[in-house]
Amino acid sequence: MTPQFNTRIEQQLAERKQAGLLRQTQAIEQGHQPAMLVGGQVFTNFSSNDYLGLASSDELKLTYQQAISQFGVGSGASPLVTGYSAQHQSLSDALCEWLGYERALFFSSGFAANQAALLALLQSDDLLIQDKLNHASLMEAGLLSPAQMKRYRHNDMQHFQRQIDAEKATLAVSESVFSMDGDIAPIDQFLAICKQNQWCSMVDDAHGIGVLGKDGSGCKSLSPETPDLLVVTFGKAFGLNGAAILCRQSMAEYLTQFARHYVYSTAFSASHAVALLKAVEMIQTQGWRREKLSELGDGFAHYLSGFDEFVQTSTPIKPWIVGSSQQTLNVCQQLKQQQIWTTAIRTPTVPKNSARLRITLSASHSLEQVRHLCRALTHAMEVC
Repeated sequence: MTPQFNTRIEQQLAERKQAGLLRQTQAIEQGHQPAMLVGGQVFTNFSSNDYLGLASSDELKLTYQQAISQFGVGSGASPLVTGYSAQHQSLSDALCEWLGYERALFFSSGFAANQAALLALLQSDDLLIQDKLNHASLMEAGLLSPAQMKRYRHNDMQHFQRQIDAEKATLAVSESVFSMDGDIAPIDQFLAICKQNQWCSMVDDAHGIGVLGKDGSGCKSLSPETPDLLVVTFGKAFGLNGAAILCRQSMAEYLTQFARHYVYSTAFSASHAVALLKAVEMIQTQGWRREKLSELGDGFAHYLSGFDEFVQTSTPIKPWIVGSSQQTLNVCQQLKQQQIWTTAIRTPTVPKNSARLRITLSASHSLEQVRHLCRALTHAMEVC
């Protein structure tokens, strides 16, 4: 590597470390479990997006194992070659029937799905309007696209409506549940404004699907209207990985031609599609998992609502906003001493001076584990 790159890399890493913003991976030793083993120590995991506890469910694991025995472990190709199976079609049919769409296109991740949609749809004379707190995949795609991008104040529908430009074809994008704050977007108003202005609408339902609504239908439970494009990701409530864009038939045909993330990526396996189909069934029929989340959330609020750092949410995402990056790291370390695993979220993921613990609850947690978290967090705030 050239000296110029070496110098740049070393300098930027040093700056990150000095600012307390250096990110590092941690190896989990026994796979994803509610109680996880790291460095020979057992921790209760309060950082997972496995909201419904499906990732460690024996029922889902057995379905996956049986599917692997029948269909193998890989797809072998992209969807347009030989990577699309009858099992993918069955999954598409189930998702469309549940959520009210004509087609579903599958991707390796929510990041890929979001970028595929924006980069395929937007042209130089178009306008992209986004909530200011949308996910990095959406913001980056907006910056990379040839369209003009405007950002409206978070969940501010009056400011959103003022972004109108009648001369431009417009795509408006919001998340349903925001991943760092755990709050819910006013989707009904968002879609009504899009319809009134004849804007194309898109909702990223990554943290809403499976969690919101009586049957876990996420965004669908927030409005009788449906967005033109709905992105659902399988790495959160589904307990697996991958993502889908749900849309009408003509939109799906367009994306099949022009969404490069779809055309040029290997499909996930038929076995994976079978497991996802089982997850769809479990989400719809096992409402006790959402009831358990509600019970755990009430317990969390009961013990901690008096703290300034506490933020009330009706989702499993419970941000604990400390402010200082270093103090957040200190609190995180204190919790690890109590065998509790949380993750410190700092800039640039969240705005400066709003560093936080992104605490997440799962149906796999017990009420006693949440009580232990609350006691440990109370102690950590006293000593940090």
